[in-house]
Amino acid sequence: MPLMRSWVVSANAAETDFPLNNLPHGVFSAPGRRHHLGIAIGAMILDVTAAAPVLAPALRGALPDGAADPLAGPDWNAFMAAGPAVWAAFRAALQTMLAEGAAAREALAPHLVQMSEARLHLPFTVAEYTDFYAGRQHAFNVGTMFRGPENALPPNWLHIPIGYNGRASTVVVSGTDIRRPLGQTKAADADAPTFGPSRRLDIELEMGAIVGTPSAMGSPVTVAEAAQMIFGYVLLNDWSARDIQAWEYQPLGPFQAKAFGTTISPWIVSRLALAPFAVGAPPREKPLLPYLRDDGPGHYDIALSVEMAGASGPSATISRTNARELYYSAAQQLAHHASSGCAMRTGDLLGSGTISGPTRESYGSLLEMTWGGRDPIELPGGARRTFIEDGDTLTLKGHAEGDGYRIGFGECRGTIRPAPDVPS
Repeated sequence: MPLMRSWVVSANAAETDFPLNNLPHGVFSAPGRRHHLGIAIGAMILDVTAAAPVLAPALRGALPDGAADPLAGPDWNAFMAAGPAVWAAFRAALQTMLAEGAAAREALAPHLVQMSEARLHLPFTVAEYTDFYAGRQHAFNVGTMFRGPENALPPNWLHIPIGYNGRASTVVVSGTDIRRPLGQTKAADADAPTFGPSRRLDIELEMGAIVGTPSAMGSPVTVAEAAQMIFGYVLLNDWSARDIQAWEYQPLGPFQAKAFGTTISPWIVSRLALAPFAVGAPPREKPLLPYLRDDGPGHYDIALSVEMAGASGPSATISRTNARELYYSAAQQLAHHASSGCAMRTGDLLGSGTISGPTRESYGSLLEMTWGGRDPIELPGGARRTFIEDGDTLTLKGHAEGDGYRIGFGECRGTIRPAPDVPS
């Protein structure tokens, strides 16, 4: 599909993340507007809350009689809960009304806001957060460090999407500072643990899938059904305190080492916008059980990168990889999550797990890039890093490349601030 041209001129630029082909969903504030629904279009935001009287008629045929207004909320949860028919109708209407030469220009133009003048917020209320471990190269790298290459992957890894339940309360939007976490750590040669700031703070380059339509408790879903439940995707950085995790994770897995902060990009890129970039799964080393088998292309060709900058230095790209490196798709993760009868809710966030490629330059965490701190990376100006220092800013970026356009997510950025004082 080529670039769809818009009367919003900035949406036609080859370098924009937000052409008419994209139309991601966000929440913003600007002078005179507080927590309004917005759609990114080029360098502008269409104020959906203000333009609702113009846009709402496009949804009437897709909504059942008596249904609540899906554009009335302070976030996109009500819209997501309305289901795929509403999502498709709204997207089609927007693309028609924002297209070059559209008669709706006169009605919609007053509702455009410069993105540079807006403050972006979490685009949805996170119901619950689950983090998976679906990148094979990452799992192999980490396993090799701690168990050797012969036993790198746990015995269940090639059969099941491994995950754990995280904290929705500390999911924050891009640009939010993150405090270095406090926790228990234990040196290998020490008799007892100590309590204090993490010294091995890390990033995890991930994608986040957002559940739109819920499932009922006790009702598993197929992979195909799970794919239809997913509303869209964000970039996700699941900050990780490796030293705290090393001490606490046995026998129940990560806890405080992951609970202090998870950053997501501010725009939800819909599943419909990403459909042209769907690709097949990687070769399976073991056959999957029937409930996890995916007959269609459930992965995405999305170029991903990580930039790192010290407190006073320029940024440098330290990793480039691709979302197609994931072994399990978001739909497979969701189907597995619901397979026990676990109820999934509108606004559930599923982290993919760290996405790493086959080389050091494509690894998705500092743990891997520096091989456990053994091999520091070089930043501009001669600075060296094994893990994140106070004042460092990490920025994730991602986009799918189309014919003369790109589908982007905006930045997923966070700066590390010093830990709070240790309680006495």
